[in-house]
Amino acid sequence: MSEQIRTGRLSVLAAAWVVARRDFTAILFSRSFFFFLLGPLFPVIVGALAGSVGARVQASAEQPQLGVVMRGADIDALLAARARLAPVAGDALPGLVVLRRLGHNETVDTARELAARKGNVAAVLSGNLAMPVLTGPEGLIRDWRGSVSMLAAEARSGKPEAYPEVALKAAATSAASERRGRLTTAQSAQTMLFLLTMMLAGMVLSNLVEEKGNKIIEVLAAAIPMDSVFFGKLFAMLGVSLVGIATWTGAAGLLYLAHGPLFQALPEPAVGWPLLVALGVVYFAMAYLLLGSVFLSIGSMASTVREVQTLSMPVTMLQLMVFFFASFAMTQPGGLMERAAMLFPFSSPFAMLARAAQDPALMPHVLAIGWQALWVLILVRIGARLFRTRVMKSGPARRRKRRWGRRRVTGQLAEAN
Repeated sequence: MSEQIRTGRLSVLAAAWVVARRDFTAILFSRSFFFFLLGPLFPVIVGALAGSVGARVQASAEQPQLGVVMRGADIDALLAARARLAPVAGDALPGLVVLRRLGHNETVDTARELAARKGNVAAVLSGNLAMPVLTGPEGLIRDWRGSVSMLAAEARSGKPEAYPEVALKAAATSAASERRGRLTTAQSAQTMLFLLTMMLAGMVLSNLVEEKGNKIIEVLAAAIPMDSVFFGKLFAMLGVSLVGIATWTGAAGLLYLAHGPLFQALPEPAVGWPLLVALGVVYFAMAYLLLGSVFLSIGSMASTVREVQTLSMPVTMLQLMVFFFASFAMTQPGGLMERAAMLFPFSSPFAMLARAAQDPALMPHVLAIGWQALWVLILVRIGARLFRTRVMKSGPARRRKRRWGRRRVTGQLAEAN
């Protein structure tokens, strides 16, 4: 500390904080940032509305059906009753699918029958017309309770004067369907993380190229350590990105309040929604810092925007391959491919976020976040060293050249004497 006071030079962390605060304030209160916030909102709104329309079309095209497991005479009576009531009730009546005609004194496990069936069969009707039993998801069978009672009464007498009581039997979600649901949530979280990272990480490039053109970066490099400049710019851009995400999330919340849900709700992740959102923020920060450190190194060595675009294209394509690699590894939980995706630093945030949706264990996330933070430090140090040696010409190679030059001059003077 006393050496820092005598030399007037800030520590790495203090200098990084100064750079981060300066860049964050300059970008946040600029006019271009306002238009940057508005840019993604329009395609998101259009996509949300299109998704809502598509979901309604799909829902109307694929109505869930009610499977029937009863004696043959009861099934025939139910089908005839539905045909009589269809012109009046219409879509209020569930579609009936005959699963099995039971013989005399034959019984069947309706929960297993429901789990084994495919297609649009969402619940199973069993028992008899006097005492029907509905088996299926609790919300669905509650909604179908009145329709089934009306169908059974119509099938019994043709004059629905006395509606029988329908017993409800909630079926637990099978392990296979739970895994499929969590896989859908994992894929959605992974895709959102990739889109946000690729859309926002490019700001690091343009910021550094602009400051190189204005010679600001050289002034900063002469005043504070280059590592501090890189860290400060990275975390400033991360803060700006989080402000943008918070703004877009608020706009989505207002749209939800005004319009209602635009997309079908995703299944519950293994760690729960609050923890998945928190891990999503952390893994976004890690993915942004990892990719941003590479972009920062590229931007520090480029002199024009065209050169930046040329250099960043291979990195973008490689990041797309990394996303596909993490998506493929997600389908093989516990396998060698998933372990490789979790260890490779650039795919680790995507693989770990997908794992959070499928596995409730938390300790692997603590280790993964520490591993990713270590690689952020390594990549920033490498980028800062490349900038010093390639751009500022102040690396070890330059010092060796100067020493060799001094020795050569000394030798020439000695020969002259």
